[in-house]
Formats: sequence, C-alpha cells, structure tokens
Amino acid sequence: MELAECPVASITERPGFLPPNLRSLMEGDSVATRFLQVELELNLRLKALSFQEPVHYIYNPLEYAWDPHQAYVRKYCQNQKEVLFLGMNPGPFGMAQTGVPFGEVKHVKNWLQISGQIYKPNPEHPKRPIRGMECPQSEVSGARFWGFFKSLCQEPDVFFRSCFVHNHCPLIFMNQTGKNLTPTDLPLVQRENLLQICDEALCQAVKVLGVKTVIGIGRYAEARARKALLAAGMDICVKGVMHPSPRNPQANKGWDSIIKRQLEELGIMPLLVV
Repeated sequence: MELAECPVASITERPGFLPPNLRSLMEGDSVATRFLQVELELNLRLKALSFQEPVHYIYNPLEYAWDPHQAYVRKYCQNQKEVLFLGMNPGPFGMAQTGVPFGEVKHVKNWLQISGQIYKPNPEHPKRPIRGMECPQSEVSGARFWGFFKSLCQEPDVFFRSCFVHNHCPLIFMNQTGKNLTPTDLPLVQRENLLQICDEALCQAVKVLGVKTVIGIGRYAEARARKALLAAGMDICVKGVMHPSPRNPQANKGWDSIIKRQLEELGIMPLLVV
C-alpha cells in the first residue's frame, strides 16, 4: 500500500461496518456508558489525524471490534474502580484480535467470557489478518497478564470489583511490511499530536472511573500517565509494574513472581484476593 499519508479511516467508510448506536450510549449515566462515550469521542478526534512514513496501515479495534469491546466494558465496568492498569497500545494478537486490552484469545473467551461480532479493518495488511476469536496465535503478554490474575483471583469479578484494564492509545500502527510500530516509532510531530489526544482521553477516563491509582504496565505507560495527569492537575497516584512482554529478558525469567512482589510493595494485593 503506497501512501503519502495514512488517515485513520472512519468506521462508517468501511463496508460491512455498522456504527455504534450513539443514541443508546447517550441514554443513562452508568460508569460503563460514560466510559464508552469517552472512547467514542476519542475515536472522532483520532479520525482527524493522518500519518506518514513509516506508517502504512492503522487498525483501530475500537471500531472493527467494537462489539466485544463494549461487552467487556459493560460487563466489567459497572462501578467505579480504585486501580486502573494501563497499557501502551494494542498488540497484534491481543486487543487487535479481540477488542479487549491484553486480550489474548483463550483468556478472553474462556476466563473473561467475552464474545461479539468482529469485522475486518480496511485496509488490512495481508500478513496481519484479523481473525478475531479464531486467531490461532497466542499473545504472550496477554496470556501472562490475564493468566496471572486468573491464578490469583480465580474469578474475573474478584479482579474487576476494584480494578480495570485500559490502553493509553487504541491504535495499532504497521509499516509497509506489516511490522508493528509503537507510538514511540512515529515521527515527532505526528507522535505528539496523537499522544496529546490520548492523554486528554486518559484523564477523562480516570475521572469517570474515579480511580485513586494508575499502574502503568511498563515504563512507557507509567511515564505517559504521570505526564498526562500532572498536566491536567489531577492528584492521582501513578505507579508502574514490569511489562510481561517476551522482548523483556527479565519478564522471561518469571514475570509472575516479579509482578506479585511489585503488587505487594504497592499495597494492591488486598484488592485482588477473595
């Protein structure tokens, strides 16, 4: 796909997509409804952006996987939270496939028990197809993340009674060959415009959730949350834990024991036990 500019395409421009029912989302004042509204407004702002080299493909699972995403929010965000776990942006075999943050397919289907219609992004890179809940690849980060909390909490409701999981940016970026690009790989001006919009949406989400602590999963998410909340004048505690990525040699040496120790040091563990 030879592009001088790569806009974030609108869901209404894609054949096969049905726009979310905005009228029904606007009705009521539940935490889930207000959280979803923040995300819909974020989508509208992101559509005004365009990206150049090295970006050739952009996926937004908050559009093509909106159905399972809103099911995740409505099921597990029925009340305000004490802690928000914050990731950077979707992984190619996690949220990109399922619409759920760190959404490794097996854990989304079998533990979180989330399902829903998943369409395809347009354009779709031939080497990065969206297969949804039928995706055969397992995202290691997501499997480690949800696998740890499944072992610790046993049931999802134990985790979600006080905690929620969200990403700072909902977009997935790829170069011409299909290589995944993180927001830090974008040219400076494009990156700053994107991050400013995502920072503002994060602050709105934190207000809706009423969280007291944001825990960045990895140094990037921690630093971004601290910068955004400080700029907004919000007195929210920001901490960080190690990212479960297989690219992190330390995470490959026993991430479960590391994250457990970190959560104990942060005083979060009492929120996560039966």
